[in-house]
Amino acid sequence: MKTTISLSTPAEQDSEALVAVVLDHSEASSSDTASNQKDKKPQLKVAAADAAVQGAAADLLASGEVAGKPFETNLLHKPAGLKAKRLLLISGGGVKKFSAYDLRRLAGTAVRTVKSRGIRSFAFIAPSSIPAEEAVRAIVEGAHVGNFDPDYYRSDRKDQKIDALTIITGGDKAQLEKIAGEAQIVGESQNFTRDLVNEPSNRMTPTILADRAKKMSAEVGLKCEVYGADKIKEMKMGAFWSVAQGSDEPPALIVMTYEPAGAPAKPVLGLVGKGITFDTGGISIKPADGMEKMKYDMAGGATMIGVMRAIALLKPKVKVIGIVCATENMPSGKAQKPGDVQIAMSGKSIEIINTDAEGRLVLADGLYYARQLGCTHLVDAATLTGAVVVALGYNNAGVFANDDAIYDRFHSANAKAGEKMWRLPLDDEYKEQIRSSIADIVNSGGRWGGAITAAMFLKEFAEDTPWIHLDIAGTAWMEDQKPWIAKGPSGIALRSLIEFVKSYAG
Repeated sequence: MKTTISLSTPAEQDSEALVAVVLDHSEASSSDTASNQKDKKPQLKVAAADAAVQGAAADLLASGEVAGKPFETNLLHKPAGLKAKRLLLISGGGVKKFSAYDLRRLAGTAVRTVKSRGIRSFAFIAPSSIPAEEAVRAIVEGAHVGNFDPDYYRSDRKDQKIDALTIITGGDKAQLEKIAGEAQIVGESQNFTRDLVNEPSNRMTPTILADRAKKMSAEVGLKCEVYGADKIKEMKMGAFWSVAQGSDEPPALIVMTYEPAGAPAKPVLGLVGKGITFDTGGISIKPADGMEKMKYDMAGGATMIGVMRAIALLKPKVKVIGIVCATENMPSGKAQKPGDVQIAMSGKSIEIINTDAEGRLVLADGLYYARQLGCTHLVDAATLTGAVVVALGYNNAGVFANDDAIYDRFHSANAKAGEKMWRLPLDDEYKEQIRSSIADIVNSGGRWGGAITAAMFLKEFAEDTPWIHLDIAGTAWMEDQKPWIAKGPSGIALRSLIEFVKSYAG
């Protein structure tokens, strides 16, 4: 999607469609009663200073036919006083709460609305209430999210995509073009991640995932090494191998290194992703209902591959190592069994209670290996537990941290990226649930607090290294289509991780 910054008057923009945000200015004051708030009619105004745009929308907004609810769309053909062929009005809700987070989603809504009508290009008026740089970033990122569709294998698939986006705003054009270029890298990297997650497991084996990582790395200038079963066993990654041993598909340990000239020796950031390309649950097999979705169990690994792509192109002055532990989790005569004891790379012994708690096993060795490679700060991402969905639903990813300073830095990055995440506790008392009577720890702490005990397990391998754990099980896959995003892979955490890495670049 080609992006252009325009400082022209919106009315003079000759485009297939001109998109403007509509905001409700009728928010109740603190003195209003509940009944007054309920009865208050929306006061809808176009978030554009251009009198011609306001005039073109005036009759519709005054008609009472527009409720002003978020994501409501209204399309006007041949709008009076405008060169654009169409005027698309998208409601953003109340003006007081409207933010870049909302604008990002409205941009996705605009893309999905116009492309469904066969339109290939449009112009978007950036609301002046949001600083221009922030608005441009949000619009470009949101537009890329909206431009992705997962229906690759449909024989009747329509070739619907937006080829060109013009953002109408004010400010320093050169600086805004730079921001738009960076946002495009982020948006394309998010869709690259979603593309990896979307592939079915017969078309995204550990070997294929490693090949995609190597190809991407060669294109953007990353060093990429891939190790197979022999090397995994040689390095005594017993936790990783215990999962891989049950599958006929060979595992892959993917190591991507970004080491820019002039970067300080420290910090070295380690990004570790769970890459289970299909998860049956192993001997502790999952129910058949919904198992087809388990192709997404490599979303954490795909996210780290996408983040490394973006970092290589954005070029922050900080060293980063991306590690993906990729394998299938299959039941077979070779598969590990409940009750087995495995020895992790760190030397810790693990009693296997449930073979479906496999993601934490591959991450255990991935986190320890990252430390062996010299990483001073760690982040892992994984579709780790159903328990995090019980706790937070499908709207927030779970965040865990063993260090408040690294959490504060990540929280700031997360806020800037506009992704919803919520910190959960890691109190020492939870460690009692993962104690084993015959080994150091068990790989499953039981039903209660399952997302927390899984994080406690990983904490054993991060030890004192500052570490963030992202449980994205409820957010890596959109269960339903939304106005701004298709049903399917979301690419969650990529934007936050990019901002997190950039925060160390000075």
